[in-house]
Amino acid sequence: MTDHESGVPPEQLDDELLLKEVETLHRTRHETLLHGPEDALATHTARMAALENEYLRRHPHRVPAAGRTRAGARARSADG
Repeated sequence: MTDHESGVPPEQLDDELLLKEVETLHRTRHETLLHGPEDALATHTARMAALENEYLRRHPHRVPAAGRTRAGARARSADG
């Protein structure tokens, strides 16, 4: 993967740009999975992992939303 393909190293992005890149990759993931060539999918996967890992490194104590936990999912299914 060249620097052009991988973009700016995630650790060099400020928080706003880091989140913007994560959002963009999440938005384009489905299309890349369905219609991108293998090298594009591999690049996409590697970049998404790098960006997400950097976000988690910066925010190790983030609080998951209650509805996103296993207990929250069980509560939703019990209501339905």
